Amino acid sequence: MMSEVKIKPLGMRVLVQPLEAETKTASGIIIPDSAQEKQLQAKVVAVSDEVKEVKLNDTVLYAKFTGSEISSDGKNYLMLEVSDILATI
Repeated sequence: MMSEVKIKPLGMRVLVQPLEAETKTASGIIIPDSAQEKQLQAKVVAVSDEVKEVKLNDTVLYAKFTGSEISSDGKNYLMLEVSDILATI
């Protein structure tokens, strides 16, 4: 399975695009970059043929400090092992 991304994960890996961190609170206060928490949610953009736990366009939660950062066509992605994915939402 592939999306428009030219990267094809191998083994038990999934390519995800991290979702943007919140830049405003619910009350409208702007959060400076230095105070923003790292977002641990991402959209699945490519999966290897072996992976059955998640599919394209799923939103997943992943463990902190995991994955390999990859840039392609001006976009940033994370290559995750399936075991790094905690849940789908």
